[in-house]
Amino acid sequence: MNAPPSLDVVIVAYRCHDLLRICLGSVFEHSPRRAMRVFVVDNASGDGTPAMVRETFPAVELVVNSSNRGFSAANNVAIRAGDGDYVLALNPDTELTAGALERLCALMDARPEVGICGPALVQADGSPDHAARRSFPTPLSALGHFSGIGRRRHSGALAAYRAPEVESGPVDAVNGAFMLIRRSALEQVGLFDEGYWMYMEDLDLCYRFAEAGWTTWYEPSVSVGHLKAGTSGKHRSLRLNHAFHRGMARFYRAHYAADNNPLLNLAVYAGIALKLAASALRSAGARALARVTSAPGS
Repeated sequence: MNAPPSLDVVIVAYRCHDLLRICLGSVFEHSPRRAMRVFVVDNASGDGTPAMVRETFPAVELVVNSSNRGFSAANNVAIRAGDGDYVLALNPDTELTAGALERLCALMDARPEVGICGPALVQADGSPDHAARRSFPTPLSALGHFSGIGRRRHSGALAAYRAPEVESGPVDAVNGAFMLIRRSALEQVGLFDEGYWMYMEDLDLCYRFAEAGWTTWYEPSVSVGHLKAGTSGKHRSLRLNHAFHRGMARFYRAHYAADNNPLLNLAVYAGIALKLAASALRSAGARALARVTSAPGS
């Protein structure tokens, strides 16, 4: 009897020492019934993460970068080092549940057309993370999502970004916090695009998989904990805000711009720039307020 397909778990860490400990603990506690290798790539955290991993999880294959290379590049380092039939790109702010890995691997075993699958993501307060499944963004659905209008609707073009019509099964994209990926599909399509330093690389990979004929699958019968923004912080720094909006522009330029009217393209890029400015100001203000309210005597 042949052994079931093997699994590589890849976790990129940056200044998330305590979250990573919980995440790794859940990976080993709920490991699947198949061969598994676990990789941690530390992006120069400077918080003792490598020492913690070596001491507490000696089975982990640790890569320590001398600088923060970003999410895509760090993932690719470990993916290239591995040899598993499946690759799980896992964020350190997740916590696996009993049977989650084995059930999703079994789904991939049974459905050779599926190149990527992901579970329901559950936030710390028990509420669902609606970003666990998504449609590929369009200018209209992005406007609906980021303005908040689409988040209050359950159907229609303005709500489409969150794929409200998909309860389970094939979907445009799943969340990069947990992406179980078929290695043979990665070898055909390519790894994460390292032009995305952080953010949008998951959408880009799902888009390229779809273009190559692979199915992305959302499986809500399996759930995984997700402390959303646990690694990036509640209020993005200017660098992260820039990376997020640069990723939006890169995705649009790579996959939509060539087929659209130049005036529409200009409007989209201008909209992204305005959103960056507004997000940066809002985040800076929120961080300043947090510092004031947390100061002694306030």
